[in-house]
Amino acid sequence: MSRAAVAGVQGDGETSAALTEEIVRWATPRGTHGARFFACHARALAALGGGDFETAYQHGSTLSPPGTVAPYVPIAMWGTMDLVEAAIRTGREKEAAAHAAAMRATGMAGLSPRLELLVLACEALTTAAEAAVPLFERALSPPDAERRPLDVARVRLFHGERLRRLRVTTEAREQLTRALDAFQRLGAKPWVTRTAAELRAGGQSAPAATRPGTVALTAQELQIATLAATGLTNKQIAERMFLSHRTFGTHLYQIYPKLGITSRAALRDALSRLDRGDEG
Repeated sequence: MSRAAVAGVQGDGETSAALTEEIVRWATPRGTHGARFFACHARALAALGGGDFETAYQHGSTLSPPGTVAPYVPIAMWGTMDLVEAAIRTGREKEAAAHAAAMRATGMAGLSPRLELLVLACEALTTAAEAAVPLFERALSPPDAERRPLDVARVRLFHGERLRRLRVTTEAREQLTRALDAFQRLGAKPWVTRTAAELRAGGQSAPAATRPGTVALTAQELQIATLAATGLTNKQIAERMFLSHRTFGTHLYQIYPKLGITSRAALRDALSRLDRGDEG
């Protein structure tokens, strides 16, 4: 089961999907719900790395409904940060905040350092502006935090994103660089791409090995990106393409890492590079 999660984190979606499907096929007729929950966790991780936040949210919700940490399902605690991140990225801020509050209410933070890190990180993710910074710092402060490299790297990425938006540039670059190093050591290619894009958005050149190569947008993604670059509002684009606001937002988040960017403002230049055949 851990092979499915590792494959998803490293960007091998085909292997991860095959392994999780095998787990589900074996577990369903036997009523082995724990194995099915492991498959949900692996699928959520794979979707998050690839920027498919809507799919990640659906898998995370199956594991544990928003606002409730499912009892007697230990992996529901491990997947809490997956659900909170996916909720935030898909515009479900209330659900994200409810889940972070439920995590604190269960007392799970007192069960292990890893669970305390997840609780603090989720509280930080659902806290506005500068008030989140000390929560991120507390999450990363335990001396043995690096024993959980993927969790820590993800929190550093979130922390760096928040610091960059607060224009705390030097500290943001430090967190993002450390996250990038960890993701590279783990072979977590989708997370490397996301972090490198965030570094570039902050004005720092990412290592050559992390720069996006040939970009492969689907026809729908190219249409969305092109319309978004013209300055049309989300509502106007969603109505034109017969999409919901939420679905449109999810597609846009999937497009950013493919283009090596982190914001809508960078779409025009990214599409220009794509037209010229540039590779970063």
